Amino acid sequence: MKTILALLSVVALGIAFAPTVSRAQLPPEWNDPLVDHFSGTWKMEGKIGSQDAHHEAQAEWVLRHQFLRIIEKTAADAPASERKYEATWYLGYDSTSDRYVMHLMDYFGGRFSETLGYGVREGNAIKFIFEYPDGPFHTTLRWFPEKNSWDWLMEQKDKDGKWTKFGDLTLARMQR
Repeated sequence: MKTILALLSVVALGIAFAPTVSRAQLPPEWNDPLVDHFSGTWKMEGKIGSQDAHHEAQAEWVLRHQFLRIIEKTAADAPASERKYEATWYLGYDSTSDRYVMHLMDYFGGRFSETLGYGVREGNAIKFIFEYPDGPFHTTLRWFPEKNSWDWLMEQKDKDGKWTKFGDLTLARMQR
């Protein structure tokens, strides 16, 4: 009984001294002209490893315009032999650290979803670094305004410490 009362006292103190969040403390909507170009529906084609990949992505602003949510799936018209894939990405910005953040959740589960990617902008590209349990991984999103398209390049460090291409996809805007 004493343990329960002590626990309730700690919880009550935590509630009493917890900072209150008001609307004035919420960050303003995040607006990024480069990331804005990613909003919409995309056909993604290229290679993952040595295999052809045919995906589609739907990207939209969510959570008070704090994140661009990207839902990626194997395209319905992909060859039947293609390995199916499904993921949700959240792309945001940490203004305190002055860096982009990306959170991946896919069908590989929680082990790889616990790792955030941190990115910096270089011209029309954002290069993310993920420190996964099995080693570092780079994802670079590069915007090509003249083609109204993106390149999604993924690289991983192999066991010898050499960077190798994991995947390279071109994103073309789909008309719906």
